[in-house]
Amino acid sequence: MMNSMIIGKYVPGDSLIHRLDPRTKLLLMFIYVFIVFLANNEWAYGVLTFFTCALLFLSRIPFSFMIKGLKPVLWVIVFTFLLHVLLTKDGDVVFQWIGIEVYDKAIQQGAFISLRFLLLIVVTTLVTLTTTPIEVTDGMESLLSPLKKWNVPVHELALMMSISLRFIPTLMEETEKIMKAQMARGVDFSSGSLSERMKAMTALLVPLFISAFKRAEELAVAMEVRGYRGGNGRTKWRELTWRRMDTAFMLLLGLLAVLLWLLRS
Repeated sequence: MMNSMIIGKYVPGDSLIHRLDPRTKLLLMFIYVFIVFLANNEWAYGVLTFFTCALLFLSRIPFSFMIKGLKPVLWVIVFTFLLHVLLTKDGDVVFQWIGIEVYDKAIQQGAFISLRFLLLIVVTTLVTLTTTPIEVTDGMESLLSPLKKWNVPVHELALMMSISLRFIPTLMEETEKIMKAQMARGVDFSSGSLSERMKAMTALLVPLFISAFKRAEELAVAMEVRGYRGGNGRTKWRELTWRRMDTAFMLLLGLLAVLLWLLRS
């Protein structure tokens, strides 16, 4: 299950989304996070869903591959939906059983919040699937470059974000390996009382933290040995180029925000 997680991975390709400037994709992701909250009815969420599916189609990432990779977080979406259905008391009762009442407004609100969560995950994952870690670093550094006037370590911040995204799949694979190794030694993660499960998780978390710190130390030593000195005075092998298509995508995103605002009820 953990090995199938695609958040943080990069899938090589030559699609329209792959060819976009990384700054465009990062801006699209950040702006999308804000405008998704403008949706509050069926029509608005329909427009958002169509826009997200269009991005997925243009990226040429198989829909089945995306769904398979999002399986580890689908339980969070289902839990969010059930939480709203059971706790929201608004509207007319549509179902009642042994004291549990389910309202129509609760179902609607739970569906909207869960769909919003899913769309956010799909778009942010799509950015990492179509953008290399180096492009993420360069794009983030370029967008944050105005902060250099206030002595903000922009390059270091962008590098840390890029490394964090890069090591998400690695840590997930490491977690799965450690879990299988502990299960082979007789550790049971799926049964027993809560205290016994917490104790079993210790056998997983301690080696994982040790492995993560070891990887971080090895990376720091490797960068130091190669003479890494940050962003000051460094040149870039690949220069970022803003094209007409990038401008067209930003205008399209602006039109989407205006449309969602007009559709608000």
